[in-house]
Amino acid sequence: MKKLIILISFLAFTSLFGQNKDKGTFKVYDKGQIYYYNTILKDINAENAKANKPKAYKRFKAVAEKNKYPDKISLYKSVWHNPTISQGNAGTCWDFSTTSFYESEVYRLHHKKVKISEAFTFYNEYILKAKEYVRTRGKSLFDQGSEGNALARIYKKYGAMPWRVYNGLKGRKFHTHDKMYKEMISYLKSVKKANAWNEKEVISTIKSIMNHYVGTPPESFKVDGKTYTPKTYLKDYLQINPDDYVEILSYKQEPYYTKCSYDVPDNWWHSKDYYNVPLNVFMDALTNAIKKGYSMSIGGDVSEAGFLSGKGEPQVAIVPDFDIPSAYINEDARQFRFSNHSTTDDHGMHLVGWTKKDGKYWFLIKDSSSGSRNNPGSQKFGYYFFSSDYIKLKMMGFTVHKDAVKDVLKKFK
Repeated sequence: MKKLIILISFLAFTSLFGQNKDKGTFKVYDKGQIYYYNTILKDINAENAKANKPKAYKRFKAVAEKNKYPDKISLYKSVWHNPTISQGNAGTCWDFSTTSFYESEVYRLHHKKVKISEAFTFYNEYILKAKEYVRTRGKSLFDQGSEGNALARIYKKYGAMPWRVYNGLKGRKFHTHDKMYKEMISYLKSVKKANAWNEKEVISTIKSIMNHYVGTPPESFKVDGKTYTPKTYLKDYLQINPDDYVEILSYKQEPYYTKCSYDVPDNWWHSKDYYNVPLNVFMDALTNAIKKGYSMSIGGDVSEAGFLSGKGEPQVAIVPDFDIPSAYINEDARQFRFSNHSTTDDHGMHLVGWTKKDGKYWFLIKDSSSGSRNNPGSQKFGYYFFSSDYIKLKMMGFTVHKDAVKDVLKKFK
C-alpha cells in the first residue's frame, strides 16, 4: 500500500511539471526608460555632479579687438597640407606637428598626398626612451614629450608607414595615452626599485603594454599593390632623406653660429644638432622659407596673455604692449624669458602659411591640440594665427629642409 501511494504521488508530480511550457529568455532594457535610473539615480548623480563641479578659474588675458587681426585662413598664402587632425588626450604634439610637416614635404618634393602614421613614430620613441632609461639606470626622462627633430632620428632608425595601416586608435576616435603611460612608467619604476636592468626583458614588456593599448605595428604592408617595410616605404615611396632636415634655434645662452643642445626636458636624448643663430637671422630665415614654399615644424611657448584661443576668441597669438612693446622685443627680452622660465617649451605646431597686415608678417599655424578647437564649426577650427612679434619673442626653434636655409648654414664652421 505504501509503495502504491509513493507511485501515485510520483506520477502526480511528473504529470504536474510535465505540463510546464513556460520559457525564459534574456531581455535588454534601456536604463533611460526605467524610473530608478531616469529619475532617482539621475537626480542623485546631478547633485553629485554639482557638488564635484570644477571651480571656475580666472586667467589674465589681453582683450581681443574685433577686426584687428588677420584671423581668416583665406587671407593667407599657404603650402599644401593635410586637414587638421587632433592629437586627442596624448602629449605628443611634437609627433603630430612634425608628421604633418613631413607630409607637406612629400607633396612639395614629389607631389604625393600622403597621410603618415604618427602612432608608429611615438611607438618607437617610447622604445628608445625605455632603452635610455635602462642605460642610465633610471636617470633619463620617460614621459610623453619630445622634440620635432626626434622624427628624423626615428625615421632613420625605424622608417615610417601609412596612417591607414597603423593609426594606434584601436577603434577609438581620439588618442589617449594616460593609462598606457601610467602602466609603462609604473613598470619602469619597479625595474629601478628592483635593480632589474635587463634591457631585453624591459623592452619586451614595454612593447606588450603598447601592443595592448595602441596595437602592434605591422612589419610589412602594401601600398598601390607593392609590399613595403617601414624603411623601404620611407626611402622608396616617401623618398624622404632625414639627413636633409635641420633644426634652427635662437637663444643667447650659447654662441651664435655654433651647433648646440636645446636645454629643455623634452630634448631628453640631449641632441646637440641645433643650429643657433641671432634672432634677426632666425626671423629672416623663417619668413623667407615660408614665402618660398617651405613649411616648418615650430615649437615654443603658448601660455601667454596674448594667446587668444578661448571660446569666441580669434585664435591669434600676439604680444600685448603691457607685456613688452613691439620695438623692445630683442635677443635680451627673448633670453630673459627663457632663463626665468616664463618662456617654456610647451608645444609643437606646423607653420603652413603667411600674410602681411599693416606692414607686419603674420603666420598661419596648423595645430593638433585642443586649444585650437574651442570654436567648433568655425573655419579656423584647428588653426592659429601668429603675429611675427609672438614668434620673435616666444617660439624657440623650427625644423625645416636644409635648402630653405642654405645661406644660413654656410656661416657654420
